[in-house]
Amino acid sequence: MGILYVVPTPVGNMEDMTLRAIRVLKEADLILAEDTRTSGILLKHFEIKNQLMSHHKFNEHGTSAGIVERLKSGATIALISDAGTPGISDPGFYLVREAVAAGIEVQCLPGATAFVPALVSSGLPDDRFCFEGFLPQKKGRQTRLESLKNETRTMIFYESPYRVLKTLQQFAECYGEDRQVSCCREISKVHEESVRGTLAEVIAHFKETEPRGEFVIVLAGKNTKEYKQKTD
Repeated sequence: MGILYVVPTPVGNMEDMTLRAIRVLKEADLILAEDTRTSGILLKHFEIKNQLMSHHKFNEHGTSAGIVERLKSGATIALISDAGTPGISDPGFYLVREAVAAGIEVQCLPGATAFVPALVSSGLPDDRFCFEGFLPQKKGRQTRLESLKNETRTMIFYESPYRVLKTLQQFAECYGEDRQVSCCREISKVHEESVRGTLAEVIAHFKETEPRGEFVIVLAGKNTKEYKQKTD
């Protein structure tokens, strides 16, 4: 039996790549990438020249069976996504599930995941939290929002810059505009920034300043003790 390695890659700064991740990718018989063009840049930077194969949400159900067979034959295969840890709002879960079901060893390396630095730097309670990822864009969106009305843990969401303002406004309508929030963008990149305050304050900020970059929204849970935070 081979081993399937789930390998986190930097969400921004190349220096966040671990030494172990580089070694595993150099030793793997095959590297599965969400986008071979994007991952090709990363691999070239670290002088990794192993075989690269496309594996993403549109083909994973068709390619996973063949990958599992290669693992059964003794191959060492590494799975990466465009950025961060595969399986966290990225392809990965289906292949991992199939490999585990086949009795194949699966190892996930520690490494970059966008929501962790956003949560820790938010100033909101991080001892207990729930990760919600991307909200449904249309069908089921309001139902999901309503289901979180009584959530007392800090909540974490991913959002694109084009929907950040709309999402914050929906949060204000559903949970009240006094709820504390932290919006972190471009994590570990040159223009990393966190905007903190009440939903009303952060909405006002993004009405004046166009959102840019990928966002992690960290929202206080119901009845969270109010945290006074300085905003830029």
